[in-house]
Amino acid sequence: MTSRTSFAPERPFPLEAAQIDRFTRLGYLVLPAFLPGDLVERLKPEADRWVDEGLRDRSIQSCVDPGAQGPPPVMEIELAAHGELVGHPPLMDVLAQLMGPEFVFHHMHSHRQDPGLPGKSWHHDYEQNPQAERTHTMIHTLHYLDGIDAGTAPLAVLPGSQYEVAAKNARAAHGTAELPGEVVIDRLPPGSTVVLHSALFHARRPNPRQGDQPRYLVDGSYCQVGRRWPPVKPFWRHMLRRGRDLRLDRGRRPELFAERHFEEYVRPV
Repeated sequence: MTSRTSFAPERPFPLEAAQIDRFTRLGYLVLPAFLPGDLVERLKPEADRWVDEGLRDRSIQSCVDPGAQGPPPVMEIELAAHGELVGHPPLMDVLAQLMGPEFVFHHMHSHRQDPGLPGKSWHHDYEQNPQAERTHTMIHTLHYLDGIDAGTAPLAVLPGSQYEVAAKNARAAHGTAELPGEVVIDRLPPGSTVVLHSALFHARRPNPRQGDQPRYLVDGSYCQVGRRWPPVKPFWRHMLRRGRDLRLDRGRRPELFAERHFEEYVRPV
């Protein structure tokens, strides 16, 4: 049976005990209208620039092209509002409550997804090769700048699946089909954030109404310290160094851009 979300009032921070328990059990937490409006309004034109000037494509090419030399000319975290979002103090407080006081930034993706974008099959994003255990937490924060409504693609999640030790694509054969026990998040106000345990299986459903509005999504990922994590960008050292140079931790979180929490990069086949 599918469950669906509805609008909910903004909750106070720090998180309440029930919210932390919910995340631990189900693997996700919905924070309606979490980002301040002024930050959202500064993020959107940066996302437009990221897409329209080809910066997103060049960043992807730097990751997938074996012949690529060095980092792309601009990274998401070097855009002013995106960099601000990386270390946004309320977000840091939420992550500290869910992972403990020390965690490290893993990566950020920003996109303005066109209407009619195909769905994305069931998958998870927990970085581990091979997948072997779930002793440490990795979190993806999905920031929906315009929220989610009937004109944009909804998010489906499979509560509790973060405890399975499985390959990222273990449910890909299902495509974006409905799965027993899933929850569909299809109504959120602007500036909402969905906090996912990275091992939680989730899917982007195709927009059933084929609306005419783009879907602005900024995805930031963070990892609990205590083990070494595989990086996903070959220029990960440069990325962390720029985070330190720009003081995106606001001088409060010395581990946020520390290189010692990562393994060496291995380019996927």
